[in-house]
Order: sequence, then C-alpha cells, then structure tokens
Amino acid sequence: MDARNLAFEWTDTTRHWLVEVPIRLAAYVIVVLIVRYVLHRMIDRATASRSGRSGVEDERSEGKKPSLLRRLRHGVPITTINDQAGTRRQQRAHTIGSVLKSTVSIILLTWLVLAVLNVVGVNLAPFIASAGVIGLAIGFGAQNLVRDFVSGVFMLLEDQYGVGDFVDLGEMSGEVQSVGLRITTVRDIDGTLWYVRNGEISRVGNMSQEYAVARIEVPVALTADVDEAEQVALAAATRAIEDPAMGGKILGEPEMLGVQELAPDLLRLRMTLKTRPGAQWSVQRRLRREILRAYDEHDVDLPYPRGRIHAVVGGSAEK
Repeated sequence: MDARNLAFEWTDTTRHWLVEVPIRLAAYVIVVLIVRYVLHRMIDRATASRSGRSGVEDERSEGKKPSLLRRLRHGVPITTINDQAGTRRQQRAHTIGSVLKSTVSIILLTWLVLAVLNVVGVNLAPFIASAGVIGLAIGFGAQNLVRDFVSGVFMLLEDQYGVGDFVDLGEMSGEVQSVGLRITTVRDIDGTLWYVRNGEISRVGNMSQEYAVARIEVPVALTADVDEAEQVALAAATRAIEDPAMGGKILGEPEMLGVQELAPDLLRLRMTLKTRPGAQWSVQRRLRREILRAYDEHDVDLPYPRGRIHAVVGGSAEK
C-alpha cells in the first residue's frame, strides 16, 4: 500500500515536471517570440522609408520619409530637402530602430527569465530586492551616462541636428561630424574637433535645417542719399542672384529692410535673402562684394576717409 502511494506521488510529480512545466515554458517562449516579432515589424515599418503618391509635391516628399520621423513643414519649399538630408534621416531612423529593437528584446527577455523562474518554483522576492538595490547603485553611479543616453535618444527623435549641419551648441559652434547616443562631435572653424556629451547640451542652434537667411549689412556715409543707396544695393543683389552659379543657392528674392543702425559716423542698411541651408555665408560674401562694387560705380559714399572702396573685379563666387 505504501509502495503504491509512493508510486502515485512520484507519478504525479513526474507529470508536473515532465508535462506541465515544459508546456508552460514553451508557451512563454512562443508568446515572447511572437510579441518580439510583431513589435520588431512595427518598428521596421515606423522607421523604414515608404513611397507614397499624392497630387501635392510636399506630400510626395513626406511619403518617402520614415513615418516615425515624418515632420510637418509649413511654408517651406520642397526644394530645400536634399539628398544629404534624406541620407541623414535614414541614418537617424536606422539608429532609432536599433535602439527600440534592443529595448524591446531586453524587456521581453527579462520578463521571460522571471516567468521561467516563477514556473520552476524559485522565490523571486530576493531577486527583485537585490535587483532594486543593484539598480539604485548603478543609477547613482551612471546617472550621467543615462542622462547622455536619454538626451541622445530624444535628440534623434526630434531631429535637432545631424551630420553635416552647422550648429551652435553654446560654448562651441561648427559642423557636426558624428552623432551618437552619448557623444556628438563638432569641428569648429579652426579645425578643432570637439567631443560634446549629449546630456550637457542645453540648447542647439541649427543653421542648416530647411532653409537659411543671408543677412547683408552695408555701411554708408551720413551724407549719402539713403534712397539711392538702398536702390543700388537692391539692384546689385538682384543681378548677383541671376548668376547661374548662384541659382542653386537661392530660394527667394532679396528684400531691403532699410536703415538698421544710425551711428554718429555712419548709417547701416540691412538686406535679407532666403537661401539653401549652409549657403547663407557664401551668398553674404558674394552680395557684399557686388554691393560695394555698385556703390563704387554709382559714387555712393561709404563712411571711410576716401568715401569709396574699389571692390575687386572678377573672380568667381565663393563656394
């Protein structure tokens, strides 16, 4: 009788460990694999380019961008979106997709391990308590690293800047060389390469997104005819932008804003012109040269001892 009871108990235990436990473990593994597959597919769809067709040109361009990174651009010419921006957008989407996939995999794996331990009868309370203490210690020790990582993720999601952009990060400004989840590298005008932690960036001034504005300020003498000076400057700028070499940089027409500054020894006129991103500086230099040459030809006095500057004639526009 005792032997039969012992056999019955052994059979019941065997059924639990050889049938019920493997079935539950297999079910958990299958659920995790299915959820991981579905979430990864959703991330791929959200970060992959999709070709859309529409009668509106802006909508066609937006349809080619990853849906997760698609942004609205009100009043911005579609011609400002170039191949470099598209490449940067794809790189950013790939990075975000990789981060999201890794996060999903880690969360699902952690849940699976806890579920397996619970099925085999392991008491999870000590593990959870230990994990909480370890996590707290790591959080205090690596809080700067976590802050850099989180800032990098949000920077990528919000498209604050990308490789090739000219940015002002507060203490330094220059061209972005690389963008990572922890470090951004920027090369300034002197060639110095700066390594900036994303968590330390409190503000970003991006001079290369969507469009730029070339601001041209020219001084004239107090004795000069302001109306004539404005007309001559505007005519010189209009002729300059008709140059084929300038056509790929210009997005609008020059606008004379008038007298910007009145000083004891000069008047300063301001003109603005919308350009492609990154082209504003070369456009400024070209227009200043053309305006100074026009002033010299029309005898518009400048606030200098001789009253005029003989602009350099010839040469191609600076790149």
